[in-house]
Amino acid sequence: METSTQTARPLLSTDLLCVGGDFQIVKVHPRLITYVDSLQKKNAEALSFYPKCVFEREAESGRILLGLLNGEPAGYLYVGATGNDVKCHQVCIEYDARRRLYGAALVQAMEDYAQGALTLTLRCGFDLDANTFWSEMGYQCVGIQDGGIRRMRKINVWRKSLQVELFEDTVMEPAIGKADASVWRKNKQTGLVTQFVRGKAMRDYRAMIVKADGTPASDSSHNKTNTK
Repeated sequence: METSTQTARPLLSTDLLCVGGDFQIVKVHPRLITYVDSLQKKNAEALSFYPKCVFEREAESGRILLGLLNGEPAGYLYVGATGNDVKCHQVCIEYDARRRLYGAALVQAMEDYAQGALTLTLRCGFDLDANTFWSEMGYQCVGIQDGGIRRMRKINVWRKSLQVELFEDTVMEPAIGKADASVWRKNKQTGLVTQFVRGKAMRDYRAMIVKADGTPASDSSHNKTNTK
């Protein structure tokens, strides 16, 4: 059920974060929760999953930025709480609205929100075109992590400094490759983990599945780096 903040009152001028031609960015909209949840599910292979209740809570805090194209929802960005390092959890644009700078407008609104922080950080699967987008937006790859077991993908960690730092991050070439669900399909053991398991439990399960399959933990096909 959507929160009253999203349904009880009309859009106010103070809710507008950005107005430019036919594209607006808002924090309050009657369809915000249902739209964000629907677009997340349509792009499930590219995005981390969040239950609807998380979007309801975060919308109350003004941390979901909704892009409107000609008055209709066309994408969103979900950003974390303010602090020294602000996390970008999700950003997604409707397929037909991509490559038209609307994603860049959402990121700019996020960076405006994060003013006062030292850095902005996000994670992106190594098989996604979005890695190029983040590089073009001035973000740098500062780490490569193992992703979940289902896709067996590497995760590039992208970061942008918002202030001059005494110690800079080590920058590296982002990993590139293809997701591979074959190991998961052959070796999954139902009930051991769920889609909400994170951290050490997921790393341990991944190691167990990889060992059972006989796949090297650092298969070269999943560690290939960009040499441009």
